[in-house]
Amino acid sequence: MEKKAYLMLENGDIYEGFAFGAEKEIVGELVFTTAMTGYLETLTDPSYFGQIVCQTFPLIGNYGMIPSDFESKKPYLKAYIVREWCQQPSNFRCEGVIDTFLKEKDIPGIYGIDTRCLTKTVREYGVMNAKLMYTKPDLSDAEGLKDFKVVDAVKSVMTDKTEVFEPENPKYHVVMMDFGAKYNIRRELVKRGCKVTIVPGSTSAEEIKAMNPDGLMLSNGPGDPQDNQEIIAQLRILSEEKIPTFGICLGHQLFAASQGAKTKKLKYGHRGENQPAVDVKTGRVYITSQNHGYAVISESLPETAYASFINANDGTCEGVAYTNMPAFTVQFHPEACGGPLDTSFLFDKFIKMMEDNKNA
Repeated sequence: MEKKAYLMLENGDIYEGFAFGAEKEIVGELVFTTAMTGYLETLTDPSYFGQIVCQTFPLIGNYGMIPSDFESKKPYLKAYIVREWCQQPSNFRCEGVIDTFLKEKDIPGIYGIDTRCLTKTVREYGVMNAKLMYTKPDLSDAEGLKDFKVVDAVKSVMTDKTEVFEPENPKYHVVMMDFGAKYNIRRELVKRGCKVTIVPGSTSAEEIKAMNPDGLMLSNGPGDPQDNQEIIAQLRILSEEKIPTFGICLGHQLFAASQGAKTKKLKYGHRGENQPAVDVKTGRVYITSQNHGYAVISESLPETAYASFINANDGTCEGVAYTNMPAFTVQFHPEACGGPLDTSFLFDKFIKMMEDNKNA
C-alpha cells in the first residue's frame, strides 16, 4: 500500500504525495531543475548537496539506473521530488530502478505531488527551505524551518585524497582542485591528452605549485562561494603564478572572488539544461547546462577582467575572461552529460592556452 508523505514549505504551503526511496524526515533547501533528460546526472551531481531537488519534467526513472552515467560516487542531495516515477524502466543499459537506488543511498523521495505548482511557487517566492515528513504537518512543524542553512558544503563533497588519471601518452599535466567535481570534467580533459591530478579543494597553493602543472582546473561544487575564504586566499596566490586556469561553476565564482569580485544569491538560481548564455564578443547564444544558486556580480569585476558570457534571460554573469593572466571561467557546464554539448569547445580553448604557454 502506498504510504502518504508530505512536503511543508517555509511559507506554510503543504503538498501531499506518496513516499518512495528511503523513509526518513529531513529538512533541506528546496530547488527545482528544468532538465528533461539526465536525471542520473542530477541525482549524482555534488552541487546539490543539502538540497531537496524537484524535477519539473513529469516522468522520471524511465531508463532506470545506469552507474556508468553517474557523475560522482554517491548522491549528495537531501531528498528527491517527482511527479511520477517509472517502476518498469526500459533501456538495454538499465541496471536497476530509481526506488531501489534511493533506498540504498538513504535518500527519501516524494511523488504524486503537483510539481508544476511547486515550481511556480519557488519562482514566485524564491528558494526556500522545506521539510519532508510522513504525518500531516501542523503549524509547529514550520518552527525552525527558516533557520536551516547549507553549511560545510565543499568540505562535505570534495575528495579526501589525491587521484591521478591519464591517457597513454599525456601531453599536458592538469591539476584539478575538487570542490565537488563531476566525473565528466576529468573525462573531457583525459580524452584531450591530459594527465589529470585531482586534489582536495583545500590543497594549498604551495602544494599545487610543487606539482608543476601545465594547467589548473577549478571544478564545480555546492554552496555559497563566500563560505570558502581559505580556498579563495589560495587561489589568489595561485593566480600570481600565471598558470593557465579554467574554472567551472563554483570554480568560476571562487576564482572571481580571489580577484576581488563579489557574488550574490539568486532568487531561484539556474538549474537545468536549457539556459541560454550569450557570448558577449560575438553575440552568439549557446544553450547550456547549469546548476547554481549564486552568481558573480559583473560590476564588481576588477579592471583586468570582464564578463565574457551573460545569461540571456536575466543578464547575470555567465563567464569571466582575464586580461592579465591566461585564465577564463564559466558559470555553466561545458562538460554537460546528459545535456547540451554546445560549449565543449572551451576545453579545446584550455588546451590551446596551455600549449601557447608552453611555447612561450
